[in-house]
Order: sequence, then C-alpha cells, then structure tokens
Amino acid sequence: MTVYYARRKEASMNSPIIQLLVLAGIAVFLILRLRSVLGTREGFEKPPIAPPEKSRRRAGPDLEVIEGGPDRDITDHVEEGSDAAKALSGMKGVDPSFNVREFLQGARGAYEMILMAFENGDMASVKPFLSEDVYAAFASVLEAREAEGMTVQATFVGISELGVRDVTFDRTTREAEMTIKFVGELTEVVRDRAGEIVDGNPNAIKRQKDIWTFARTMGSDDPNWILVATGE
Repeated sequence: MTVYYARRKEASMNSPIIQLLVLAGIAVFLILRLRSVLGTREGFEKPPIAPPEKSRRRAGPDLEVIEGGPDRDITDHVEEGSDAAKALSGMKGVDPSFNVREFLQGARGAYEMILMAFENGDMASVKPFLSEDVYAAFASVLEAREAEGMTVQATFVGISELGVRDVTFDRTTREAEMTIKFVGELTEVVRDRAGEIVDGNPNAIKRQKDIWTFARTMGSDDPNWILVATGE
C-alpha cells in the first residue's frame, strides 16, 4: 500500500513537467515555422534606397541646369547663339577657368581704379593694366590739364550700369577682347590755379558713360586683362 501511494505521488509530480516539455516543444516548432516563412532580421534595417535621378548639376542658388543645356554664365550676359556667345564659348574652351561673371566683377574694380587714377593724375599706379596707346592718351590729357593749371577733385560713388557690349576671339592667336559698357557715378570739381571752381559741383553726382575694351591672350600664364581702347 505504501509503495503504491509513493509511485502515484511521483507520477502526479512528474505530470506538470511533462506538460511544460510538451508546450516548450510546440513553441520551438512554431518559432521554426515562422522563421522559415518570414526570414530573420539582424541589427538595424537599412532605409529603402530611392531610384537614382537623372544626372543634373547645380548651376547656382535655386537653379538647376540639365547637362548639355545652355551655359547660363554666357547666356545671362549675351544673347544665346550670337557671335559674342560663340566667342565666349571658344574662350572657355581654351581657358576653362574663365568665367564671365567673375570677369565682370574684376572689370568693375578695374574701372574704378583706372578712372580715379586718371582723375587724381596718378597714371603710373595703373600703367601695367593699360596698353601703350591708352596710357599715352590718358597721359596727354593730364599734361594739358597741368599746363593750364587745372586740378581735379573727384570722389567715386559707384557704378549704376555695367554690361557686355561686344566680344571677339581669335582661335588661332587665342587673343580675346571684351568690350564693356560702364555708367559710373562720381562727384567732381575742376579748380584753376587760384583754387576757384571752374567746373563741376562737389554736392552733385555726375553720371559718366564709358565704353572700354579689355584684351587678353586666353590660356596664358598672365591672368590680367589690359585696357586697350576707350570710348563713349
């Protein structure tokens, strides 16, 4: 009787363990089935990759130009397809570092520097940027002014207008010329030997129109453009 009770008690104690083992087996089976259907994931998933867009390049703030389209650095300043545009394209082909916008920025500074050197009678400071003919023309005016005892007092105010007037390029010699229209603003008075004002008004802004032509051999080691002609 005692032996039978002990075996029955042992069987009742093993029953929950058997149930747990059965449940564990079922769980393992389900996990394996899910993995075979869904696959496995390890670590962080990579975000979906968007399909590549068509090749494009940035041409400036809020401006995109399709490859092979017009060069906006040229067409922003001269008419597309014009002789000037073709000349600028040829210049860029010889000298890829050439940029029309940057050239005009430099021309703006050169105009102020040369104009004020002339007004102040100090052409020596800008002689390296002038052709021999232009330097001689400026110097002759200054000599005549000095002979008459006239002096000029001028203050540069700014440039109200600047634009490309004409462009030429010789592909054989690689010589380029850029003709630029300037409208400068300055105050100016002319005084005689006694210091009396004979022309101008120190309180009035004078607008002065100039047509200047700059030249350079494209692709040369010298980056400077030379003023080779002036007009109005």
